[in-house]
This record gives sequence, C-alpha cells and structure tokens, in this order.
Amino acid sequence: MSQYPRVKIVRTQKREGLIRARLLGASHANADVLTYLDSHCECTEGWLEPLLDRIARNRTTVVCPVIDVINDDTFEYHWQRASGTSVGGFDWNLQFNWHAIPERERKLHSHPSEPVATPTMAGGLFAIDRRWFEKLGSYDPAFDIWGGENLELSFKIVPCSHVGHIFRKRSPYKWRSGVNVLRRNSVRLAEVWMDEYKNYFYDRINHELGDYGDVSSRRALRQRLQCKSFKWYLDNVFPELFVPGEAAAFGEIRNLQTKLCVDSQCDSVNDMYKPVGLYTCHNLGGNQYWLMSKDGEIRRDEACLDYAGTNVTLYPCHGSRGNQFWIYNPKVMTLT
Repeated sequence: MSQYPRVKIVRTQKREGLIRARLLGASHANADVLTYLDSHCECTEGWLEPLLDRIARNRTTVVCPVIDVINDDTFEYHWQRASGTSVGGFDWNLQFNWHAIPERERKLHSHPSEPVATPTMAGGLFAIDRRWFEKLGSYDPAFDIWGGENLELSFKIVPCSHVGHIFRKRSPYKWRSGVNVLRRNSVRLAEVWMDEYKNYFYDRINHELGDYGDVSSRRALRQRLQCKSFKWYLDNVFPELFVPGEAAAFGEIRNLQTKLCVDSQCDSVNDMYKPVGLYTCHNLGGNQYWLMSKDGEIRRDEACLDYAGTNVTLYPCHGSRGNQFWIYNPKVMTLT
C-alpha cells in the first residue's frame, strides 16, 4: 500500500471480529466523516459525494448508499435503478430485512433519486459524522464478532449513491465454540433499547438469554442521550411492523394425535412460496412459533400460512384474507 500515502492500515493484536475492528479504526480516524464499507464491496464512480452532501446538510444524518448486488460466483455487477430501492426493517428474531418503500414515505418525494428515510440500516455500508458517532456511543464494545450492531445504531438514530456488495451464501466468520454470538449480541441490544418489547424477541428464543454480560454502561448511555421509548420508535419510525402484542393468540400449532407441529423457517425471501413442514414438537419456539392475528392470519413476521387448495405454503402477508384467512375453533381445537 506504499503507493497510497494517505492510506493507513491498523492491525489488531488478535482476531477481534468486525465490530471491534471498526471501533479500532474509528479511534485512529481524524477526518470529519467515517465511511464504513465491507471488504467485499465495489464502489461506482461518484459514490461518495452524495453521502457527504447529506451529512454536510445535517451532521446527525447517517447515510447508506443504494446497495447493488455483485454475483458471488462470477463477480458480475448488477446495477439497479433508484426507483427499485428498498428500505431496511427487522423482524422479532432481531434479523435485519428489506421492505418496499412505504407509501407514506413515497408521498414525501417528487423523484425516485431523492434519499428516503429508513427504519433500520444495513450494517456493511454507511457514512456518519465522526463526532456524532462518538456521541451516540458508537458500537457496544461488548458485542462479539458480528451481528446486531446495525440495529443498535439504527435504534439510536432517527433517521444517493451506488455501491456493489457481494451477498455471500455462507457466513465467513469463525464463532467462539459454545457461545451463540448472534444471540448474545441481540440480547444485549434488547436489554438496552427495546423496553418491554424485548419480550417478543425472548418468546422466539424460549427466554434462554444466556450470559449476556453487564449492560449498565449502555443503559447509562441511553439515559444520557435522553432517547425516546421503543414504542415511540415503532409508532413514528416503523409503524408498518406487525407487533406480536396485537395478535389474538400465539405459540405452536400442534397435532394432538401425532405430536407433530407446524415447523418452517421464514427468515428470508428464499423461504417464501414453499410448503410448510412438520416436525416433532419441541416447545422451544423458533421455527414452531406462530401468531394468529385479529384478522385471522397465521403468521410469523411478514410470512403467512396460505392455502390455495393443495399445500399450505408460506406467502407474504397481504391483509386481504382469502387464502390467508383461518378460523380457530377452541371447543374442538381445530384450524380451518
């Protein structure tokens, strides 16, 4: 890297993972703006100026580019139009996901190239004012390796360029043996920022919190920043999110004769449009945890059970009843 005199490489003493490596980099930076990019990204011409422009207008703005897809087999760059931009969200497993731009947000803009507000941000590509990042408490330094850091930052900020990103088929990280790092990070996140709504996440993991460490300093940070409640965040920033507390019932869907439960993963778009599975009931929630909405949907987050005459499949919830309308008879304990 000697041909790039302005580039400084900072190395950790041991393998620390993405989160603490980013914190180390921030501690050595002296410019006004920090820009984070995953190592598997490709920047297009003119990618940086739109990010800096928004921060120059308002230093508390945190900006993400349009994230294009780079094929992880061929490295082919798939450019997308700004009109196809999605916004970030999350589900009650505390997994980041993508959503179409809400109609309420579209009405605020006259051109698809204008930046849009997003409830959460993808963690791999963003720019932020360095002093603002520090004031917000940066990342939780007790987070391990990777996972949850983007939601933690999103919950602290109330929030147009193109950068390509390779969406890999598997995780490249080596996790500590015997420790569920993603769960530990997510529990720390929930304990600090989500108030009573944390229990919806805990329902998904059977309230098995494990040892998540001391969060008193992060709670003190939240108090010092005078952050609004998580209910305010849901009402004002992400009102589209289905809240489990609004459900008529929740739990497993069990066949009392066979002891089999409806068991299906629905964590990503790749899980949609597939027949639901059956598995021995285990009372651990997870893929056997379902909610019945007041509108008769059986759902988990944005996926609903849909029956069109053959198999019961997972389908995006549409709110129009039809194939997604279910009736529960408590007397005979049947779903139809």
